[in-house]
Amino acid sequence: MAQKARVIRVQLQIADMQRHYYQDHSLTLAQHPSETDARLLVRVLAFALNASEDLVFAKDLSDEGEPELAEYNLHGDIELWIAFGQLDEKWLRKASQKAKRVKVYAYGGRSVPIWWQQNQSGLQRFKNLQVWEIPEASVKEMAGLMERGMQLQCNISEDQIFISNDTSSVTLEPVLLKDFS
Repeated sequence: MAQKARVIRVQLQIADMQRHYYQDHSLTLAQHPSETDARLLVRVLAFALNASEDLVFAKDLSDEGEPELAEYNLHGDIELWIAFGQLDEKWLRKASQKAKRVKVYAYGGRSVPIWWQQNQSGLQRFKNLQVWEIPEASVKEMAGLMERGMQLQCNISEDQIFISNDTSSVTLEPVLLKDFS
């Protein structure tokens, strides 16, 4: 019998001084049995960095033709497609054709620089693509914040991100590998 997704509830308070965005969000996420706590928290981090009224998580993580996290306009077009991990050029080309903007949050430690070196030249042609690296130490620390019902505060200021709960906190400094051009 296949395992079912675990439901994770997150109360997320965001104070983004760079975008002047201050909002509380109640998120309900499905954690697929194969998804690690670290990856789920990278998704929460990406939500916090891009939060808006129209940003939504996908209902089904296994649908590869749709974004896991996206912002849609009133016509149903994808304004922002957010992806995670180390994706291949072919997949990112499809996302870039379907969305106005695409952001990738790459994580995975020492394999990220290797992936970036192999794909950098091919990805440069996508003008609507932005790529960020989340340092592995930060990803591991974030996994320590994981609970089934989380209350997280996220403060964003001067390219530093502070995520905390009642007992601990993590400081992150994502690295911009490629910006929109």
